[in-house]
Amino acid sequence: MKYNYLFRSDILNREEAFELLKEYVKEDSLIKHSLAVESSMIAYAKYFDEDIEKWSISGLLHDIDFEMCPEEHPYKGIEILRDKGIGEDIIHAIKGHGSKEEERNSLMAKTLYAIDELSSFVVASALVRPTKFEGLKPKSVKKKLKTKSFAAAVDRDQIKESSQDLEMDFNEHLNIVIEGLKNREEELNKEGLSLL
Repeated sequence: MKYNYLFRSDILNREEAFELLKEYVKEDSLIKHSLAVESSMIAYAKYFDEDIEKWSISGLLHDIDFEMCPEEHPYKGIEILRDKGIGEDIIHAIKGHGSKEEERNSLMAKTLYAIDELSSFVVASALVRPTKFEGLKPKSVKKKLKTKSFAAAVDRDQIKESSQDLEMDFNEHLNIVIEGLKNREEELNKEGLSLL
């Protein structure tokens, strides 16, 4: 599927952004993570009636520097994105997802922080199910969150705290992410891509 919509002149279109991501990210798992976060950002942009294109780009490019210099993440990525003319609202959101200490005073920044780890956790939850995303409910994801050995590196406290900062009911938050990933998986499959 081609993305025909163009972004405002201060940011790339989606195809250019995806090409930029692939220029800096080679690991399949990190590309899938970026696509998952993009999917959740699209779902939340629709939910909040925000700019889908901008939110999509923030999710897609949020970890652009992680593979090449994780110790400088996300600051090296911010340099790359500024050089490409990415708008400061997206830069602010990407900077804010990088640590608990960074300021997140925009809805985009709070959302990116709230869905970053959660998106990959939901994908991991889908991967162990025979029907993958089909029929996946918040209850199943919450059960996996309680299982400390499942995706053990995921910061469960950050997932809960960030959804509260977003002022979202946790079940609703999970449902938006699950549905966003499920819908996007169907679109990506048409392009020969997958979140799984």
